[in-house]
Amino acid sequence: MPFSSSAARALRLRPLLGAAVILPALAGLSQPVWAQDADALAKKLSNPVAALISVPLQYNYDDGYANDGYRHTLNIQPVAPFSISPEWNVISRTILPVAYQKNVIPGTDQAGFGDLTQSFFFSPKETGPSGIVWGIGPALLLPTGTDDLGADTWGAGPTFVLLKQDASWTYGALVNHISDIAGSGSRRRDISNTFVQPFLAKAFTGGRTLSFNIESTYDWKASQWTVPLNVQYSMVSKLGSQMISYQGGVRAYLEGPRGGPDWGVRFTVTLLYPR
Repeated sequence: MPFSSSAARALRLRPLLGAAVILPALAGLSQPVWAQDADALAKKLSNPVAALISVPLQYNYDDGYANDGYRHTLNIQPVAPFSISPEWNVISRTILPVAYQKNVIPGTDQAGFGDLTQSFFFSPKETGPSGIVWGIGPALLLPTGTDDLGADTWGAGPTFVLLKQDASWTYGALVNHISDIAGSGSRRRDISNTFVQPFLAKAFTGGRTLSFNIESTYDWKASQWTVPLNVQYSMVSKLGSQMISYQGGVRAYLEGPRGGPDWGVRFTVTLLYPR
């Protein structure tokens, strides 16, 4: 007997509901940490080029596609700083998507890996005048995608981040542009995408942060913007001996391709390894 539309929706939201239950439960089991330690880590998490080893596991659910389509994505996003001189760090930021989607491509479903994005930021160790922090370097796209979830091409381009932090506020922007440089597979797609992410974060005591960002992408091949606005709340805590940040948020698409998603949610657990 076929599912009703409400039953089908409940089934596809099951991972989302599970995350909504599990994350608060984990936070409840976690042990309090010294407020100054939590506050310092929360401030570093708002800085994309902070000298902090972390492993964010970011779950996204996007809905509102045409044909009742939806998408689940787990982004594995390790961040590692490397000291290359007394004055400079290189910050490695990796994003590997693992996705399941249904009816995003009408009448089909896909599951597997997306393309890996690897960025390296060369950033001064010392904060600049007026609290300015910046980093610049290359961004690379590796064709790790499976089951039509990738572009089947290599890509490269520049990336840049500029931000300012004071006692409780962080604001700035992260930008990259990636164009295809090689690839000959049967699923190869030409790409030329500019990513612009302005962000704003307000820190509160106890390692808590309220943040806003726009993860906008302009596809030069299709002359199309995709502009999701994210509102997120996070908390730094401790589970046993492991420092962890928990984050939850919602997303609204201000602009996007016809038939694209309308809204989404995000839950993130970040493992922290302060030096």
